[in-house]
Amino acid sequence: MSTSDIKKRAKKTAIVYFCVSVFCAVFGLIYEYFSHGVYSFFMAFNFLVPLVHGALPFFIISLIGKGMPGRIAFNLYNSGVATLTVGFIFKGVLQIYGTTNKLARVYFITFGVLTAVSVVLWIINLINNKKRVEKSQSV
Repeated sequence: MSTSDIKKRAKKTAIVYFCVSVFCAVFGLIYEYFSHGVYSFFMAFNFLVPLVHGALPFFIISLIGKGMPGRIAFNLYNSGVATLTVGFIFKGVLQIYGTTNKLARVYFITFGVLTAVSVVLWIINLINNKKRVEKSQSV
C-alpha cells in the first residue's frame, strides 16, 4: 500500500471517528438534559472514547503516512473502541438511573482484550512489512 493510500485511509477513518465523537457528545447532552438534573461522568465524557482512541491515532497515522494496521488488527481495534464507547454509555445510563450492574465491567475488560490483541497484531504486521521491504531492497 502506497503512502498516499495509507494517508487517505487513515484520514477517512479519523474523520469517521470524529463524526462518531460528535454524535456521542450530542447524545450525551440530550440524554442528560432529560435526566432531571442527574449527571454521570461516563455519559458526559463518552465522546472522548472515539475522539482519543479513534480519531487521534488515525489522524497521527495520516500525518506520518506509515503504520496503518492490517485488516484484522484494524477491525479488532475498531471493535474495541466501539465496545468501550457503548460501555461508557451503558455505565452512564445506569448511573443516571441510580443503579449499578457488575456486568458493566465486561465492556471495559473486552475493550482491553480487543485492543491488546489488535496492537500485538499491528506490531507483528509492522515488523513483517519492515522485513519484506529490507528483503526486497537487498535483492
